[in-house]
Amino acid sequence: MEPLERFQNSITNNNIWVYVLSLAKENPLPKSKAESLIFEKFGFLPNKFTCQRVLGRLKKGGYLEIKKFQGEKSYVATKRGEKELEKMKISCQNLLQKL
Repeated sequence: MEPLERFQNSITNNNIWVYVLSLAKENPLPKSKAESLIFEKFGFLPNKFTCQRVLGRLKKGGYLEIKKFQGEKSYVATKRGEKELEKMKISCQNLLQKL
């Protein structure tokens, strides 16, 4: 695997929590559509099992909360989740400046 491929994989499939938080901050994120919405907005399709596991962990950690949206179980970012997403953005900006 080429270095660029490794890098892209590490910031997409291996770190989908940031994409989940981003989507859940914008709108309620239906559990059943999480993978397809990540694909539509960010251009890669995460593994369904991994995505569901990340949703559960983010909820357990207090970064997401469950709400009903159009009769479906959906996730919404909490204030804690929004703060964590902002920290990630700052971290990425800092890395880009150093590169």
